[in-house]
Amino acid sequence: MALLSGKKILLGISGGIAAYKTPILVRGLMRQGATVRVLMTPSASDFVTPLTLATVSKHEVLSSFITEDADNPRWNDHVAMGEWADLMLIAPATSNTLSAMAHAKCNNLLLATYLSARCPVMIAPAMDLDMYAHPANTKNIEQLIQYGHEVLPVGEGFLASGLQGKGRMLEPEEIIEKTISFFKPSLPLKGKTVLVTAGPTYEAIDPVRFIGNHASGKMGFALASCGAELGAEVILITGPTALKIDNPAVSRISITTADQMFDAVKKHYPTADIGIAAAAVADFKPVRVATQKIKKRNALSSIALEPTVDILSYMGDHKSSQFLVGFALETENEMEHAQSKLKAKNLDAIVLNSLNDRDAGFAGDKNKITFIHADGRAKAFDLKMKSAVAADIFNQIIQAYA
Repeated sequence: MALLSGKKILLGISGGIAAYKTPILVRGLMRQGATVRVLMTPSASDFVTPLTLATVSKHEVLSSFITEDADNPRWNDHVAMGEWADLMLIAPATSNTLSAMAHAKCNNLLLATYLSARCPVMIAPAMDLDMYAHPANTKNIEQLIQYGHEVLPVGEGFLASGLQGKGRMLEPEEIIEKTISFFKPSLPLKGKTVLVTAGPTYEAIDPVRFIGNHASGKMGFALASCGAELGAEVILITGPTALKIDNPAVSRISITTADQMFDAVKKHYPTADIGIAAAAVADFKPVRVATQKIKKRNALSSIALEPTVDILSYMGDHKSSQFLVGFALETENEMEHAQSKLKAKNLDAIVLNSLNDRDAGFAGDKNKITFIHADGRAKAFDLKMKSAVAADIFNQIIQAYA
């Protein structure tokens, strides 16, 4: 689920050297699900071509009030563009453009659209350090903030003049993060904490061997990523896996054994709003762990086992206001076993996985689930990518939790 899905962003580009970064900015905003349309001041095309921006944005790029279309000139309606957008982002905003915005000057299409826009406005200034520090620019920026616009900070580093200091436009990735943060209050899990367990646990037999299972962690990681995209702060407690996650809203805690996962859950579960136990925790562990590698010639005939701690039962027993979701992986009498587990563990819902469907299950990228609520309602979903399955699960949780 993209963080800017469905958002309409009107990008205004003025004539500064930082304009060469805007194709990367457009591509990044679109990757997060936004629709981006681009306006340019006439001088901006000295630094980046309209063709490049039209190619990456998939929309015509406008820079004048009239577009010559053979013998039929077309007026570009700045009012309609200003009404279309959910956010007008001006990046880079040069000293000249900042001044014109602050004083309602209107000598190009970008400024006319800005003055007509009914949506919020975000501004990313870019200029040399002495220009940025000049009292006139400081006053203009203060005026724009008083208008209710969000003026982003500038970066610090080498500038086009060869000097070093404050004045650089923020990097595209930073502007994208600011844009996401701008829209984040409207996300359904804003202010919530989601705890997700993921992956297998490995229970040591000796220093090199263990009891484990085929869980990859893909479903848990997809849930963690989706929860973060919906606005939550996510605590991901994961067993051994090669998977990576780089969303700053996800705090990863890596563990190996069931006991280690239990300790992490006990620490973080009390502050969670939603708990999702997607980990495939080993049911048993060796009673004794050999301190040295067991040699094959010793003819080991048996391993004494004992149950691991039941983490999900603990979460159900210690539930206060949390919405708790478990997983059931079944091969026969699936609904009956899943519903029994839901009641026994004091869950609010359970996700039933089946190994009877090809391409679904542990190591694959797809899954087929049935989401079962505590009141008996159940919704079955088709086989789909685990990222889409995660979205389905959270949609069910949000409907019930709200």
